[in-house]
Amino acid sequence: MSRLTPRFQELKAKNQKALVPYIVAGDPELSLTLTFMHDMVKAGASIIELGIPFSDPMADGPTIQAGHERALKNNVSCRDILALVAEFREKDKGTPIVLMGYLNPVEIFGYQKFAKAAAKAGVDAVLLVDLPPEEATEFKAALQSYEIDLIFLIAPTTTPERIKLIASQASGFLYYVSLKGVTGAGNLDLKEVEQKISEIKSISTLPINVGFGIKDGKSAAKIAQYADGVVVGSKLVEQCALLNARKKPDKKQIAFNLQKTISEIRQAMDKKIRS
Repeated sequence: MSRLTPRFQELKAKNQKALVPYIVAGDPELSLTLTFMHDMVKAGASIIELGIPFSDPMADGPTIQAGHERALKNNVSCRDILALVAEFREKDKGTPIVLMGYLNPVEIFGYQKFAKAAAKAGVDAVLLVDLPPEEATEFKAALQSYEIDLIFLIAPTTTPERIKLIASQASGFLYYVSLKGVTGAGNLDLKEVEQKISEIKSISTLPINVGFGIKDGKSAAKIAQYADGVVVGSKLVEQCALLNARKKPDKKQIAFNLQKTISEIRQAMDKKIRS
């Protein structure tokens, strides 16, 4: 069974959908990322996505690209992130952690070594944006040996045939990119999202989380009617940027803002689903 399956089962039992906040590990400081992770869980996060900093995050818009740059200035590495997850696990054994990033840092680390270290740290799933399913056999096998899920993206332009291929290689959940573009860009076409989710569900039984355009409680609540969960990233990374914009930043205020944003989205989603 997938490591993420129990969380989706718990949410379904409570008539809730997954709220998945995304932040870049090490933005603006690695120690603060740990604080933010615990704060987000308290505010209603179901699963946490941690971005692995990379110099060329091609799928991300300006906001998250800047988050990667800030983290890289702190020299945050894969090993640092795994140590962070292990520290998080000292107090939180249950909240699933998904590492989201790009192939290069993981390939340099080594697939088997990375999978072993990730399992030891307490990682539940990995999503590498630029790893196509056709090239994922070796990495998938390494993750499977430690029962870690491998997640793939599905785009609005993905054909039914390719959805079948992706779904056959994926575990945990499928990540549907809700718009044609990078993270934080454009406006959601809810009708198109609903139709695509219906198409995916006709092909796969895996849960579907939707991201790349959800910025507030209103948009999250609408998407949650059709999907199994929503991913919120750019809005949160934008708040982390405020921490860097001040000479003497109020770290407690930024943490409060993150909690407030997630809490508002959680409440909006719950209200819509239960109405």
